[in-house]
Amino acid sequence: MSVIPEIEGVLVQQKPTIPGRKPEIFSLISRLCLGMLLPLTLFSCSQNNTNSTTAKGSDKPRVVATSTIIADLTQEVGGDEIQLKGILQPGADPHVYEPVPADSRFLEEANLILYNGYNLEPGLIKLMNAAGKGKKVAVGEVVKPLELDKGKGEIVPDPHVWGSAENAAAMVNVIRDALIELSPADKAEFTQNAAELSDELKQLHTWINQQIQTIPPDKRKLITTHDAFQYYGRAYSIAIAGTLIGISTEEQPSAQTVQRLVESVKKTGVPAIFAETTINPTLIKTVAQEAGVNLSPQQLYSDSIGAKGSNGETYIKMMEANTRAIVESLGGKYTPFQLTKKIEAKPQK
Repeated sequence: MSVIPEIEGVLVQQKPTIPGRKPEIFSLISRLCLGMLLPLTLFSCSQNNTNSTTAKGSDKPRVVATSTIIADLTQEVGGDEIQLKGILQPGADPHVYEPVPADSRFLEEANLILYNGYNLEPGLIKLMNAAGKGKKVAVGEVVKPLELDKGKGEIVPDPHVWGSAENAAAMVNVIRDALIELSPADKAEFTQNAAELSDELKQLHTWINQQIQTIPPDKRKLITTHDAFQYYGRAYSIAIAGTLIGISTEEQPSAQTVQRLVESVKKTGVPAIFAETTINPTLIKTVAQEAGVNLSPQQLYSDSIGAKGSNGETYIKMMEANTRAIVESLGGKYTPFQLTKKIEAKPQK
């Protein structure tokens, strides 16, 4: 079962009656004022703290990003030059997310819509194609996809392309180019920001490789709740030895599927398996208990970055947190990731 964030209601305190006016008239005026202000407020409010809002925010191009990962990368590249709205909140599952009415308004008002593609966010893609008027860019589709068999001969592209930091760097270039086309006057800023982020991702890629190599070869096997780490496995030479469900969290594993994974875990000899932050951990806990292995105390970030203040609050921190959890749980030696700044001054516009 996926974790779906609740939408909090807003309580408006009733105003006292003004002498000479009927209460219902005052209430009507209040509702009309709120109705006019709410659409303006909604776009500038961030669900995942990735928005850039200033006093002159209305003059900036409006960009919508579907997933939290794309929103984070876009904020890094766009900086203060764009007004960014991320649709999904940290911890939300893009596979099963059901759009709300406000999402339609955000998409209608956007000058640019950045989404993952490869059907990662089917509900939002459907709404985007119906309501989105701005340019639409499938950021993740810059990566040649791995093809996975869903069964019965159905082959689908794996949408979890960000599992490799090198792939994320390619996505950054797509975001940069889309933003430059949207706002040519800010080309220097976007180019510099993208260059800095790409350098960080290059360092991250090297560091992850080094960390995974500290795991004993016979323990270098990853078993997770759903099939979201194929790109990570191929990029960093760690085998994906089993998953409870396939690439989409819509799937419901049967009792036979759970038992097959239990037997697979026993055969692999891994010391631990992993739950994920966007999926209910109950079944994978059962697998760990019946197989007699540990469930890693740190859940992996799979389809979303973490909440602000968590160890996975950005894409880079998410990848570092995942790698640490994998290395420590499988018997490797973890060394913290340290960036070396190579790009200093930003060019003048």
